[in-house]
Amino acid sequence: MALSPRTAVLIVALWAAGLCAAAQFAKIAVPFVELRQAYPSSNSLLGLALSSISLLGIALGMIVGLLVARIGARRVLLASLALGALLSLFQATLPPLPLLLVTRVLEGASHLGLVVAAPTLIGTLAPPAWRGGAMTLWGTFFGVAFALVAWIGLPLVQVHGLGSLFVAHGVITAMVGLLLLWLLPRDNGATSEARGTGGATKGARDILDRHWTAYASPRISAPAFGWLFYTFTFVALLTVLPQSVAAADRAFVAGAMPLASIAISMTLGVGLLRFLPAVTVVQIGFAVGGLVAMLLIALPVSPALCIALIGSLGLVQGASFAAIPQLNVTPGDQAMANGVMAQMGNLGNIAGTPVLLAALAMGGTALVMAIIIGCYAVAIAVHSVLARRRLTG
Repeated sequence: MALSPRTAVLIVALWAAGLCAAAQFAKIAVPFVELRQAYPSSNSLLGLALSSISLLGIALGMIVGLLVARIGARRVLLASLALGALLSLFQATLPPLPLLLVTRVLEGASHLGLVVAAPTLIGTLAPPAWRGGAMTLWGTFFGVAFALVAWIGLPLVQVHGLGSLFVAHGVITAMVGLLLLWLLPRDNGATSEARGTGGATKGARDILDRHWTAYASPRISAPAFGWLFYTFTFVALLTVLPQSVAAADRAFVAGAMPLASIAISMTLGVGLLRFLPAVTVVQIGFAVGGLVAMLLIALPVSPALCIALIGSLGLVQGASFAAIPQLNVTPGDQAMANGVMAQMGNLGNIAGTPVLLAALAMGGTALVMAIIIGCYAVAIAVHSVLARRRLTG
């Protein structure tokens, strides 16, 4: 089936919603120096401004997946964009830190709705021949958002202040919401089928049962378990690796790493997905990343090796999302898979940076790379075990 122009525009608009979701992290992480200047007496708590957005994702990822399956991805997506826009505009006032942290926790609900609903819609709307490429495009949303905030957002902050970045994010998020309100049909196959698949929740016991069902399923849970190891390391490495190179190279490495990941994902990643199952491509990405980490132990740390390590994770990015519709046929199962993926992704994000920063302080780059090697070896093994379960089950 061919990809119609309207569907192509819709997929790009859904990807733009993902950029808005990733920018909810980037608008705090990238101008962190300016954030410290805005809250000079609260340095010990400022880390919570970044990590608190992940709290709801850990707790409610599956519940939002079930919500998408019940009421439809369109409603969840548009509500999440509206909430995100309002919160970002309020944050532009630079409220007292306790109130800022409250808004960041609430923003976690917006982020969660976006990263569950948008890929569910993309996976359903994209024709089978284009699905791998569409999901790979979606998988670039984090790296692209960080690069855009670094290139455009930081100069904006330096000229107009930190609040201007929050205003820009809020306005753009609202505009994407209005575009999708116009583009998304009120009732499409993804929404109606997902309602029928998901069913209604019946309370805490039912929610726990559905969690058990999702995590026990080697099809629903597989992309998420691989994603846990990816998110545990990706943002952390973007933070740690620039500190390991010469000062003159830090800015170049910080900007080039996410670009390398995106480039590999959209070229080699898309090419491999035409011939190999998505899970196999994920495993290749982890294997190459582990090999580069070994070189970073054996050889002096260089910009090229740092960029190569993050670049290898580009294979994991797109293929992990492509694995969801490959392994799960119905939109209801895809919504649950995206919910589990959101849970594991937020868990990895909140845990990875503190662990690798502590490792860098205790044992330098060598200890960080040893953890990376072990992490990626376990990721490959977990995917292999789940693949065997799918064959025998």
